Amino acid sequence: MSKLTLVSHGLCPYVQRAAIALDEKGVAFERIDIDLADKPDWFKAISPLGKVPLLKVDDVVIFESAVIVEYLEETQPRPLHPSDPLKRAEHRAWMEFGSTILADIWGFYTAPDEPTLQAKVRALTDKFARLEQRLGDGPYFDGPIFSLVDAVFAPVFRYFDLFDRIGDFAILDGKPKLGTWRKALAQRQSVVRAVAPDFLDRLGAFVAARNSRLSQLMQKRAA
Repeated sequence: MSKLTLVSHGLCPYVQRAAIALDEKGVAFERIDIDLADKPDWFKAISPLGKVPLLKVDDVVIFESAVIVEYLEETQPRPLHPSDPLKRAEHRAWMEFGSTILADIWGFYTAPDEPTLQAKVRALTDKFARLEQRLGDGPYFDGPIFSLVDAVFAPVFRYFDLFDRIGDFAILDGKPKLGTWRKALAQRQSVVRAVAPDFLDRLGAFVAARNSRLSQLMQKRAA
């Protein structure tokens, strides 16, 4: 069997996707965390984009989280995609939708002022409203079976564990299906194990250092 090594950063949501998929499939792998602010030379040499995650398969390097999870889906047991081609394509589309939400979340916690922050609140509220319309009875994205879409959205909801400590932004309000899904994902062991126990504290310190509107609100709350 090939040796799998996941090169990661402790806060990266895209790394979490790969870690969750590996865990769900019961695949043995080594995880190496790096400091993206001080990238080691060996990492620069093997990462064409200078980003994580990377998956080393023996001596071959795969980059980009979407490519990594699809490779795992093709080569490892316990499929996380639906078997029906149309359903599988729909899941992949919603995975991409999850990536756009992550981009808006980045814009939210780096917003330099209140108007920009509120614009991101509106964008996120609208996108989560669309997601609420798509969800069924749950507890996961497409019913009782955990899928790669769930692996994508688990890191999304994890951000709100921090945001809820800072203020009431009402982004997820009035969306009961999302609430059920968020709770189910938070309790999933692969999701729990995808980050270190001190993840929220480290994420809070990272956001606080952004010199953003959100970091100002954090300072006021702590005062």
